[in-house]
Amino acid sequence: MFQLLKKEGSARRGVFTCAHGTVQTPVFMNVGTQGAIKGALSAKDLKDIGCQVELSNTYHLHLRPGDGIVRQMGGLHKFMTWDGPILTDSGGFQVFSLSSLRKIKEEGVYFASHIDGHKIFMGPEESMQIQSNLGSDICMAFDECIENPSPRDYVLKSVDRTYRWLVRCKNENARLNSLPDTVNPQQMLWGINQGGTYKDIRIDHMKRIADLDLPGYAIGGLAVGETAEEMYDIIEAVEPYMPSDKTRYLMGVGTPTNIIEAVARGVDFFDCVMPARNARHARLFTWDGAINLKNAKYETDPLPIDPHCDCPVCQRYSRAYLRHLFKAEEMLAMRLSVMHNLYFYNNLMQVIRDHLDAGTFQQFRAEYSQRLDRKI
Repeated sequence: MFQLLKKEGSARRGVFTCAHGTVQTPVFMNVGTQGAIKGALSAKDLKDIGCQVELSNTYHLHLRPGDGIVRQMGGLHKFMTWDGPILTDSGGFQVFSLSSLRKIKEEGVYFASHIDGHKIFMGPEESMQIQSNLGSDICMAFDECIENPSPRDYVLKSVDRTYRWLVRCKNENARLNSLPDTVNPQQMLWGINQGGTYKDIRIDHMKRIADLDLPGYAIGGLAVGETAEEMYDIIEAVEPYMPSDKTRYLMGVGTPTNIIEAVARGVDFFDCVMPARNARHARLFTWDGAINLKNAKYETDPLPIDPHCDCPVCQRYSRAYLRHLFKAEEMLAMRLSVMHNLYFYNNLMQVIRDHLDAGTFQQFRAEYSQRLDRKI
């Protein structure tokens, strides 16, 4: 499932294999929450810009169109015509993001739908069943994402419950994969490390979930209120206890700088809505830092978004034209900008992999980690 090819310090170069293909790591997963990239990118577009893994959301697809309908249509791969690997998150993040609409109990979480208010229950078994209907290659364990900072007593209780939920997820995933009509009987369950910003709780939880011998492990509950340095400290604390022969996923992160720094600390998989969301608001990434195309200085700028970028957008369009599209509120502005930002992220990961292959990642990190954090 995962082969570690080489290391440079803690940074890892590897290959991950699943039912729908092989993934070169480190990798950034492009987020298609409801089975589509916000910004009007198709599955073919994802191929064209170098996407290796698409990520969709269990909670949202359960509500609309319904995981039963996706199953009836042959699973998410056929439904959205994406033939590469898919990861589905568990719905656990909605426990955090929909805090005003939910109640957490031992059996699971009671939600009010953010669409129409109807009552929903989701526990470990339900999350596994929904993800099995979707047929993703990687299904994430149902957990509670804890706000940072949170009281230590609450974090301890939450982490214990998340562990109990993981055991239930593992049992249900195994049962579903054994059924004769399962959409993807090779679906892999990855566990999630939680514990807020308490290093000792994080380490203890990581040790416990590592004993369950799952195909992959994630660090969750970061980039939700703590500083970047606190996030890096948690990764450094947990990493020695993550199995070296399994994939490592940092959930919901992050900026190009965050990714470079997390790769340096041993992370393999990333995802974040930020590049597409920023693009829809004209905030675009370049190899010299981020730009805002709505600024007046780009009104007659003939250059591409990034003169160093060879994406389809930069090969054809000027900053002036894209700025005009935003000002005119044309949908094409969002499509082209999202295409560029996601290409930039996918290409960033390719450059990181190339430097790991060449043994020059630390030089790359020294030159670009802070450079990519600049606002131009």
